Amino acid sequence: MSTQPDTILISGGAGYIGSHVTHALNEAGFTTVVVDSLVKGNRFAAEKASHFRQGDIGDAAFIAAVCDEFKPAAALHFAAFIEVGESVQKPDMYFENNRDKAVVFFKTMASKGVGKVVFSSTAAVYGEPEIVPITEDSPWKPINPYGQSKLEAEMALREIAGVRSATLRYFNVAGGAPEAGLGETHVPETHLLPRLLLPLLDMPAEIQTGLGLKSGFKVFGTDYPTRDGTAVRDYIHVMDLADAHVLALKYLLAGGKTEIFNLGSGEGYSVNEIVAAARKVLSRPDYQPGTAPRRAGDPATLVADSTKARSVLGWAPHRGLEEMLSSAATWHQTETYINTIRQKVS
Repeated sequence: MSTQPDTILISGGAGYIGSHVTHALNEAGFTTVVVDSLVKGNRFAAEKASHFRQGDIGDAAFIAAVCDEFKPAAALHFAAFIEVGESVQKPDMYFENNRDKAVVFFKTMASKGVGKVVFSSTAAVYGEPEIVPITEDSPWKPINPYGQSKLEAEMALREIAGVRSATLRYFNVAGGAPEAGLGETHVPETHLLPRLLLPLLDMPAEIQTGLGLKSGFKVFGTDYPTRDGTAVRDYIHVMDLADAHVLALKYLLAGGKTEIFNLGSGEGYSVNEIVAAARKVLSRPDYQPGTAPRRAGDPATLVADSTKARSVLGWAPHRGLEEMLSSAATWHQTETYINTIRQKVS
């Protein structure tokens, strides 16, 4: 199949990260074709693509038909379930969706001559590392079905003949692009920044209840061996992450070989630093969250070393914590966000 050099297929492009990458690709001059089942994704986000086709990545006939229709030169794969706790409760569902359906997607595209794939993966494949920051050579020891399912999908992708891939592994993503009508829209909401921000933004009670936020935000653990006693985690602004995906795509289109790249800030932010930044951004100087004991299995520090991505792809994050918080706060107060969440929790 002859391909269109500027046409890119994006699975899961109606989700949080996929939709922001679609926006970045549009801005870079690509024609974007999003495929999404909308089981987890949002229709408003799918509409940001040049073209949208609703369907399941595990449906080989559907993916083949999309390839025949648009002849993409490459693909970016985001479609996955992402909740760690849910993966422990429903491991079979995670392996079916994150691994098995992904393999169908990869092999179907390969059969249609689409041999370049950027894979949105996770630093959860490393588990609880002994040494930080984490490099691509760190041992792969996932500790939950989510991380294991993504690792097995990665490995399957690298075994498909004729396919070159760039696998991007990262921890926590935050912020949004409210100016483009995009932001984080999850139900339930388990990510730290929205869980901190939403109660402070005076969200309607039914939304906070539906998102599981009525108990308020708590800092789990204040006695870690870190610079301020609270856990340190790696956070990247979603548009910095989107920039990395565009660079990885261009790397493959230019003939780059199969590689794995970690994406991280290099230092990370402590929970106390995130709370302090939220106080400043929201002009809430007196806000003081509750505290609770450490949660079992929470390492003191998880930070990804992105030296390889910086040297090979020329990538570097430019947006800091305050911009993550301010863009998220702006997004969470939009009618699109509030109306979408209302529909999901009603």
